[in-house]
Amino acid sequence: MNNLSAFSPDSPIKLLCLSNGHGEDVIAVRILQELQQLTAIDIAALPIVGEGRAYTQFSIPIIGKVQIMPSGGFIYMDGRQVLRDLQGGLLKLTLSQIKVVRSWAKQGGAILAVGDIVPLLFAWASGANYAFVGTAKSEYYRKDELGWHSRRSLLSRLENLSASVYHPFDRYLMRHPRCKAVFPRDTLTTKTLKKWAIPAFDLGNPMMDRLEAQNLLKLEPDPQRLTILLLPGSRPPEAYANWQQILVAVTELIATFPTRSLVFLAAIAPTLTLELLCQSLVDSGFAQDGLTFKHKNASIILTQNAYNDCLHQADLAIAMAGTATEQFIGLGKCAIAFPGNGPQYTYAFAEAQSRHLGSSLTLVEHPKQVADAVRSLLQDPQKLEQIAKNGYQRMGQPGAAHRIAQCLVQQFGWLPE
Repeated sequence: MNNLSAFSPDSPIKLLCLSNGHGEDVIAVRILQELQQLTAIDIAALPIVGEGRAYTQFSIPIIGKVQIMPSGGFIYMDGRQVLRDLQGGLLKLTLSQIKVVRSWAKQGGAILAVGDIVPLLFAWASGANYAFVGTAKSEYYRKDELGWHSRRSLLSRLENLSASVYHPFDRYLMRHPRCKAVFPRDTLTTKTLKKWAIPAFDLGNPMMDRLEAQNLLKLEPDPQRLTILLLPGSRPPEAYANWQQILVAVTELIATFPTRSLVFLAAIAPTLTLELLCQSLVDSGFAQDGLTFKHKNASIILTQNAYNDCLHQADLAIAMAGTATEQFIGLGKCAIAFPGNGPQYTYAFAEAQSRHLGSSLTLVEHPKQVADAVRSLLQDPQKLEQIAKNGYQRMGQPGAAHRIAQCLVQQFGWLPE
């Protein structure tokens, strides 16, 4: 574990990146790599949630203490997880991290906060100049270009009375004089934040960067084939439970389309053990040939290294994931989801995600309803065309990390190389 000595005292430009989640870490790394191409800069990171493997993978030093909490960072989706995290040392960890950030700020430099209000609050409390990449909130959770969403809960209706999905304290932190730039995740959110003189820039979503096909997964051309992406999530043991539910949906699809060739591409995170997933397929009656499984008119291909190819080759997705679902939809495609038992992919998470992604995500209550949803979508080409436009609009164009890096250089007054 690196400490404050990760920064060179002779470096003219210093940046500390704060993030709170694996997806946020990945987005942060993309921006940091683009910054390193633009200017001579001394970079370190402090992942507030998790161990920050995305940083260490690219040799970005970590300062301060890091620790995996029982909730995996999803306490906001399930209040029961708060107590578990407190028992796991959350308070002590947080106080330690705040102390490190404040100590670091005395050396000079700036802070890039990526995620939600937690890293944003840390950045403000540091006393340093900072910028914020807001990954957790979007005005699409409350409304779209046509008006307000109709939502069931009293809390949801009360939220509609607020002027923004970002509450007054969030906005205070974003319009503070030391906050030099805010990068919301979409155009609608940027336009809303600008009403409060917040330095918000509509530069796109880094989540859509580096998703080009790699040609690692090759399928024979077949215009009659229906190719479906399976996304069980990345966090064990939840992802294994999600996988079992996804297999229920797969079984229904095989029964619903008995004369059509079906190929299921299972994009499996490196954090998961393939043996457990393979065994469940064998138990479900699939014949195994390496990482390909066949049953009747269907094939399931498991892969842990061809994620981008899975995104591009699939026609639609059965999704119980966060970032991966949004990336797939950002390519103009449709996904069908149903809630799991959490801690991440609960009903609350899935329902919020469906509001955020609009028509591109169909939310059903049970995996057995997926087949009917697929049949309905395939019979409505006009809706599929609208879904494609919606996905591009809500997730933005590739290249956001480079555009954000250019803006940071300008807003902080750094000299480009």
